[in-house]
Amino acid sequence: MSDTVSSPAVAVIGAGPAGLLAAEVMAHAGLRVVVFDTKASAGRKLLRAGIGGLNLTHAEPLPAFTDRYGEASSQLASMLARFGPAQLLDWVHGLGIETFVGSSQRVFPMDKKAAPLLRAWLHRLRSMGVEFHMHWRWLGWEGDDLQFETPSGLQSFTAQATVLAMGGASWPELGSDGRWVIPLRHRGVDIAAFEPSNCGFQVGWSEHFRQRFARQPVKSVKGRLSGPGDRTDAQPGDWHSGELMVTDDGLEGGLMYALSANARDQVKTHGQTTVLLDLNPGRSEDDLATRLAQPRGSRSMARHLRSKAGIEGVKAGLLREFGGLDAMNDPVQLAHCIKQLPVPLGAPFDISRAISSAGGVRFGDLTEDLMLKPLPGVFCAGEMLDWEAPTGGYLLTGCLASGWVAGTGVVSYLQQPAVVDR
Repeated sequence: MSDTVSSPAVAVIGAGPAGLLAAEVMAHAGLRVVVFDTKASAGRKLLRAGIGGLNLTHAEPLPAFTDRYGEASSQLASMLARFGPAQLLDWVHGLGIETFVGSSQRVFPMDKKAAPLLRAWLHRLRSMGVEFHMHWRWLGWEGDDLQFETPSGLQSFTAQATVLAMGGASWPELGSDGRWVIPLRHRGVDIAAFEPSNCGFQVGWSEHFRQRFARQPVKSVKGRLSGPGDRTDAQPGDWHSGELMVTDDGLEGGLMYALSANARDQVKTHGQTTVLLDLNPGRSEDDLATRLAQPRGSRSMARHLRSKAGIEGVKAGLLREFGGLDAMNDPVQLAHCIKQLPVPLGAPFDISRAISSAGGVRFGDLTEDLMLKPLPGVFCAGEMLDWEAPTGGYLLTGCLASGWVAGTGVVSYLQQPAVVDR
């Protein structure tokens, strides 16, 4: 083994948002920071997220924002108190990136692009002295030294402290392949199994529907889950708005992502669940029933649905796929199906197709500064941690918040006299 990177320095393994912000915090404190990543360039998942418009964060009040993290809300609350949406926007503006709040209260860069932000960020980091070693895949430890597989063979590095920020298990082609689990478990770290989050679900389409409507969007719909033990008194907050995409094997898109955590858990417990789709959120069920009861004369059912209920194309296909023949001949049943069309969901799509992942290092094995209790001096951040959040800026904000906490945690750790004197 050879040590090609001089010490002393702190190591950041993973050049995504969490790792890069940890690096910035530590470099700002005067530490020498070396960033390692298995890919050829930094921020690949950030760039992928920006293809449809980089959603930085969300403008809703912080208490409601924090609730979006579900079972991990209490752990994320302490991080967001230190680096939440307001601090994130101050940081983005400090990079020279202007932002705006969209109609959905999501916050974007003015041009919606990720590349200008990433370029400005990497320029700042390099000007602060942060070093980057790309194509270095972390393998674990040899004694106290970090071990890497590199284009030049195996390399070792002795770090004063380490921030691990290698992502979860979604988008493995971008670097977050979860291979870090094995060396951490060998060191006694408790890790929850990865599961897909913000993902699509399998649907058993008929061959006719699949051939005609696969890869078509379903726009302007609402949905809620209706699984075993479902309440009959659904509240307005149970319904989510969004769009869907019909795939060859199921449904994905923003609406499914909003429902995916609960849907995944219901499928895991009961083997399946059902999503109820409102195909015409703009009209009440009674109004639709009245309109559909009007004589259609010589018009076809397709034309009648289009003119009286605004249902055509893929929406009409869904209605025929899951509404049943009886409903098509009864305006009251038909109106009910338009407002609450039951679509059975099977297993979630493979985690490699998911936007993000649930699972990771359990918070019980971490200090408040995100240091691993079994491994003093080793910190974790980002999607390596056992949390999940819906899309809408919550994922990126959570990753950056954890990077900030881990980075400041390293600074505090190295300032302890017992560590400095060793």
